[in-house]
Amino acid sequence: MKLRTILAAVSMAALAVAAQAEGVKVGMITTLSGGGAGLGIDVRDGFMLAVKQSGRSDIEVVIEDDQQKPEIAVQLADKMVQAEQVDILTGIIWSNLAMAVVPSVTAQGKIYLSPNAGPSALAGKGCHPNYFNVAWQNDALHEAAGAYANDAGFANAFILAPNYPAGQDALTGFKRMFKGNLAGEIYTKLGQTDYAAEIAQIRASGADSVYFFLPGGMGISFLKQYADSGVGLPLVGPAFSFDQGILQAVGAAALGVKNTSQWGKDIDNPVNKAFVESFQAEYGRLPSLYASQGFDTANLMISAMGKADVKDTAAFTAALKEADFASTRGKFSFGANNHPVQDIYVREVIQEGDVFTNRIIGTALTDHGDVYAAECQM
Repeated sequence: MKLRTILAAVSMAALAVAAQAEGVKVGMITTLSGGGAGLGIDVRDGFMLAVKQSGRSDIEVVIEDDQQKPEIAVQLADKMVQAEQVDILTGIIWSNLAMAVVPSVTAQGKIYLSPNAGPSALAGKGCHPNYFNVAWQNDALHEAAGAYANDAGFANAFILAPNYPAGQDALTGFKRMFKGNLAGEIYTKLGQTDYAAEIAQIRASGADSVYFFLPGGMGISFLKQYADSGVGLPLVGPAFSFDQGILQAVGAAALGVKNTSQWGKDIDNPVNKAFVESFQAEYGRLPSLYASQGFDTANLMISAMGKADVKDTAAFTAALKEADFASTRGKFSFGANNHPVQDIYVREVIQEGDVFTNRIIGTALTDHGDVYAAECQM
């Protein structure tokens, strides 16, 4: 009996090793062309760097460009699930694309790991055991900005964001924390590049500060036009409007601006230091927030691969939920709705030699989750 027990244990261990050795096929749908291409390229590059550093040859990544169009993202997702037979999907930058893709792929039994978009609808009642956000829930960085604006003594803010799910979540998050008054509130067109009318409204509003969320090319256009306008009111924003790629395009107009982020290249832990150094060596540029999120997403996946077979969805998602990986952010865990619980920092735009970048100057929120977890029934 004892010998049979030992043999059974050895057999089970062998089966477990075999299961863990099963490969994973990843479908990455992200934005690689147009005004938002820099964001998708950074997510892709961070993800692929982590895969390379893992040394695993059993990870296959299929990459497609969604062109920032929901209908194309849906077509690509259907192809990846049905024809490519991927195990995991990832990569989407924009919340309107996430809303079009994530519910469909999770309903088909696939796992989705978000390296960026975190719409409130998928954090609350629309949560799903197969959906994990490895970046943040959309409101989070904006809530931190509202808290910072209070600390900075601003009492009459003008706020603006694009009219799509992430933009709506942005201003909702800021208003949730901000204790002052609003001098104005505007939703701009997604992809807009001319902000003359909005800047005129800011000038006439009597505001003492401006909070804006305009990612990618939208933020570049606004910052340049705002600097040229001479309005001069203090600007506050989330990291998306002051991230590494944007800063090089904006230049000195962004110096001194405060922004909120769960990541910075100067977070003092060994994983982050190695990530920044290796990303620069691999790609010849400083990593961005998006690159760090891609890197962490891949490492989360790799950590789960060491514990479970991706074909066993329940076991694999349980392994993901443990978040047993070393994050560039340091402390990281998932809340009840599979969205992050993490610290969010205040950064300041500075210049280091010829490079415009950010440095962390304080912590806005500690161990911060999201309010939508209370609505999640999993």
